[in-house]
Amino acid sequence: MSKTDTGTGRDRDELGAAGSRLSTAPQEEAVSLPGLGVIGWTRWFWRQLTSMRVALLLLLLLSLGAIPGSLIPQTGADATKVEDFRAAHRTLAPVYDKLGLFHVYSSVWFSAIYILLFVSLIGCIIPRTWQFVGQLRGRPPGAPRRLDRLPAYTTWTTTADPEQVRAAALGLLKKRRFRAHTAGDAVAAEKGYLREVGNLVFHIALIVLLIAFASGQLFKSDGTKLMVEGDGFSNALPMYDDFKSGSLFEPDDLVPFSFDLEDFKGTYELTGPNRGTPRTFQAKIRYSKGAYGRQTTTTVKVNEPLEIDGSKVYLVSHGYAPVITVRDGTGKVVYRDAVPLLPLDGNVTSQGVVKVMDGYRDAKGKKEQLGIKAFFLPTYGGAGMEIASAFPALLNPVLNLEPYHGDLGVDSGLPQSVYQLDKTHMKDFKDAKGAQLRVNLKPGESMKLPNGAGTVTFEKDVKEWAGFEIVQEPGGGWALGGALAAILGLAGSLFIQRRRVWVRAVRGDDGVTVVEMAGLGRSESAKVPEELGELAGHLYERAPGAPEPDDAHPAPTPDRHVVPAEGAEK
Repeated sequence: MSKTDTGTGRDRDELGAAGSRLSTAPQEEAVSLPGLGVIGWTRWFWRQLTSMRVALLLLLLLSLGAIPGSLIPQTGADATKVEDFRAAHRTLAPVYDKLGLFHVYSSVWFSAIYILLFVSLIGCIIPRTWQFVGQLRGRPPGAPRRLDRLPAYTTWTTTADPEQVRAAALGLLKKRRFRAHTAGDAVAAEKGYLREVGNLVFHIALIVLLIAFASGQLFKSDGTKLMVEGDGFSNALPMYDDFKSGSLFEPDDLVPFSFDLEDFKGTYELTGPNRGTPRTFQAKIRYSKGAYGRQTTTTVKVNEPLEIDGSKVYLVSHGYAPVITVRDGTGKVVYRDAVPLLPLDGNVTSQGVVKVMDGYRDAKGKKEQLGIKAFFLPTYGGAGMEIASAFPALLNPVLNLEPYHGDLGVDSGLPQSVYQLDKTHMKDFKDAKGAQLRVNLKPGESMKLPNGAGTVTFEKDVKEWAGFEIVQEPGGGWALGGALAAILGLAGSLFIQRRRVWVRAVRGDDGVTVVEMAGLGRSESAKVPEELGELAGHLYERAPGAPEPDDAHPAPTPDRHVVPAEGAEK
C-alpha cells in the first residue's frame, strides 16, 4: 500500500472520530447470537428490548392496541352497551371475549405492551443520560489533521501570529456560546447540547405519561348523581347513582366534601332560526370541604367544573321534576315529592314513573301499591302536538298521567329501575268508557281515580334537576406536564442543530500564518456552512488576510457562505 493510501485511511479515521460523539445514541454493534445459556440469552433479549427500534415498535403497537378500545364498547365505560353488543353479535362476541376486546386497557396483552414499553424506555434513557453527562463533563475533541476533509471548510493567510489568531477565535466562539478550548495548534468548539437535552426530555416525558396514565386508570373514580333543587350530596359511595373505579381504588380515597343544589337555571333562544338552542346552563350550589368545612356558594357551568382537592364536579345534564301529590281513598296524603323525569329530545319532552310503595289504601281499605307512568311536556303545543314538547322552557307545562294499581315487585328483592314500571302484577285503572285511564293535567289540577280510589295532583311547583359527574383521576396534572414536556423536548431535538467548529492557526514555510476553519454537524444542514461563513468573517476582521507577494494587495475575505470542502461527503 502506498503512503498516500495510508494517509487517506488515517484521515478517514480522524474524520470518523471527530463526529463520533455528536450523538448520545448507543453505538450500533454487530449483534451475534450468544451461545446457549441463561445469561447469554438474557443479555441478548435485554439489548433487543432496550434498542430504540424496539421502543418505537412497542409505541406503535400500543397505539394500534388502543384502537379497539375506541371502537368497541368497554365494560368499564358502559356495561349496557357491551350487553347490547353481545346480543346483536352472538358469533363475534365470544371471540372478542377471548381476546379481551371488551376490556382492552386492562387486558393481559395490552398490559404486557405497556410494561415492555416502560422498561424499554428506561433501558434506552439510562445509558444515553450517562453518556451525555460524560460529554458535558468532558471537552470537545481536538481538530482532525485534515480539516479540508470536513463538510464545511475555509482558509486564508494572515500576518497575525498564530497565538493571536487562536486567542481571537477562542474569544469569538465563547461569545457565540460555544463550549471552546485550545487543543494544540487549534481551537475546538461545540454547540447545540440542548438537542440531546430535548431528546432525553422527550423520552423521560413519555415515561411520565405512562406512569400518569397508569395511576389514573388504577386509582380513578367516576360517579354520577341526579339532584333535584334542594337536594344534598355527600361524597360517599352510597350517595352515588352510578359509580365506576379503578382496580386499586379504595372508598377511603374519596375526597371528603359535600354540596347542596340550591337552584338550576337554563335559558334558551326564544326567536330566530336558533329558537330553542340552549344559551346558559348553570347550577348554583353551596359546598363545604371536609366534615366541618366552611360553606361556600359557587356556580357550576357546562365545561366549568368545581374543583375540590383533586376531585372535579361536572354539570352534565338537566331536566324537570314536577311535584306530585297522591291521596288515598280516605283523602290521606300518601305521597308528595318532586319526581325527576328523563328527557327524550332536545325540547326536554320527558318521561318517568311515580311509585307509591307504602301507605296507600283504596276506597275499601285494601293495601295496594300504585305505579303512575308520567309523560311531561314543558311547552304543550295544543291539539295534534300531544306527543312532544314545542319548546324546552316551562312556557305551557302539561303532565300526562297513566295510573296502575297492584304489586310493583319492589319487595321481591330484584333490582329495578326507578324510571321504568314493571306491569307484570299491576292492573290499569279504567275510565268511564272502559279504556285505560289517561289524563292531561296542568299545574294545580288533579286527577280522580275511579271508584273513590283517591286523587293525583300536579302541583304548581315544577322543580328542575341537574345531573353531576364527580371525577377523581390522580395523575392528571402529571400527564399534562408530561405532554407539554414531550412537545418541547421533541421540538428541541428536531430544530436545534448539534455542531462542532475547529480553528487551526499555524505558521507556514514562508513565515505567514495559515488559518483554517471547518465545521461538522450531526446531520446534513445548511446551517453549519452558513454559521461557519459568518464566524470566518468576524475572525477575518481580527486577523485580516496577508498581502499577496506580487501586488501587495490583501487576500480576499473568506466567503461567508462556505461551500462544502472538496471530497467531503454529501
